[in-house]
Amino acid sequence: MLFTINELLKKAYISQASDLHLTVDSPPVYRINGNLILNGEEVLTRNHTEELARELLSESDWDRLMNEGEIDTSYSIKNVSRYRINVYHQLGNIGIVARVVPQAIPSLEQLQMPTVLQELALKSQGLILVTGPTGSGKSTTMAAMIDYVNQRKSKHVITLEDPIEFVHSHKKSIINQREVGTDTQSFANGLRSALRQDPDIILVGEMRDHTTISTALTAAETGHLVLATLHTNSAAQTINRIIDVFPPHQQAQIRIQLASVLTGVISQRLLPRTDGSGRIAATEILVNLPAVGNLIRNEKVDQIPNVLQTNRSAGMHTLEMSITNLLTNGLIQNEVAKEFLPGVGDY
Repeated sequence: MLFTINELLKKAYISQASDLHLTVDSPPVYRINGNLILNGEEVLTRNHTEELARELLSESDWDRLMNEGEIDTSYSIKNVSRYRINVYHQLGNIGIVARVVPQAIPSLEQLQMPTVLQELALKSQGLILVTGPTGSGKSTTMAAMIDYVNQRKSKHVITLEDPIEFVHSHKKSIINQREVGTDTQSFANGLRSALRQDPDIILVGEMRDHTTISTALTAAETGHLVLATLHTNSAAQTINRIIDVFPPHQQAQIRIQLASVLTGVISQRLLPRTDGSGRIAATEILVNLPAVGNLIRNEKVDQIPNVLQTNRSAGMHTLEMSITNLLTNGLIQNEVAKEFLPGVGDY
């Protein structure tokens, strides 16, 4: 082979790529600042990708890949970085995607996130949802919030992740990290078990099903702070998604429960910086003020954008407001902003 998996992964880290793609009939591809960049011209063969996958996977993981068609796992190179790995079958061949996870957990300040996230992270109970499409930095934001607590509060934190990305050390808090598929069978099982493990904070890598969402709401209702992610694009869509998971006869009760336990929603996108130095987060922030709770209870979620626009003093804003601010400050270019603000003019 032209290269080992470690050589490719090290180059991803050095190049500040977010992801490495390995697929048959293509050279290795890095995603850098949101763009796909080819690594040379020589394409990978079926044997190449199989050998690279075998370097990543244990025998038991290889057997799972053969039986199930895909597998999520994590991988680490000492003194370099950790990686979130997905190996999958496509057209009878093997494909690999590796997400670079830095060893050091960035702070909320380094991420240039709104200061209201610090206030939300220090809440004693409730439900905080971090949302956005795949690759929008949700895991990084949640890790930064947990680390913010870890440096300031004495808490017991349990995380449920698939797979574990950022590894936390014990500081003022103790943090136990459990990987779905290795340490627990599912998010739902791990979450039910977590309630018997004396947690103060529970992080759920993804709320994928009715059972997980229901248990997360109960955990928030019974005095825990729950952080979780959803693949939704706005605060209003997030609330509707949670409610719509339940059958119609339960939705009225879920509205009441969600209005009571919801602490905040952070919806985000990563946009390329003007100076080419990386990407910056544009955010939509919802804080559950009484007015928001009333809208949820009274089936008026469509009015939430109005509340976001008129409550900036509480730390709230829409995604469009955030993108406009980034554009005004020269942090992103017009072409980037136009995707979200079609009417934007040339500055």
